Amino acid sequence: MAAKLSEFTRRLIGFPARELPAKMDVGHVSNSGSRELLMSSTDGEFGMKNLADKAAREIQDKNLQAENLQNRLEKDVAAVKNDIAALTDQITDALNSFAGSAQKQARRGYKQARANVDSAVDDLSERGGAMMDAAQDAASSIEETLEDVITQRPLATVGLALGLGFLIGATWRR
Repeated sequence: MAAKLSEFTRRLIGFPARELPAKMDVGHVSNSGSRELLMSSTDGEFGMKNLADKAAREIQDKNLQAENLQNRLEKDVAAVKNDIAALTDQITDALNSFAGSAQKQARRGYKQARANVDSAVDDLSERGGAMMDAAQDAASSIEETLEDVITQRPLATVGLALGLGFLIGATWRR
């Protein structure tokens, strides 16, 4: 049983076989006859000390790894925050630039449309004025011609007026 316990202990602790004794004294009978359990104190203390030192080193290594990982993560988070801030600034600048150029283009478009409308209104005013002048000239010309015809042929003018009145009245009745 001592050999099995020793092999199990070696595997559990992880030490090579040469560091732990192959045999352990299970006990001996003292002068007084009582049985004492003894273990080779130097080998057992050495094994326990090695086990404790190994565990302490592993804990320190794991703590250092955790600290290093935490530091890397903090640096990465800070870098991501800086990148996001830089991207936010770039997007803000791009949007402001876009808004500024869009505003300038809108102003230019508005000014151009207003100039086009003003030009069209001026053209229409000139054309309308020319048409009014032409209509007034035509009306006065027709008026002068009618006056001349009425003074030269008064009976034909009265007959024409009666005929037009009759046609309008007949059309109106239907």
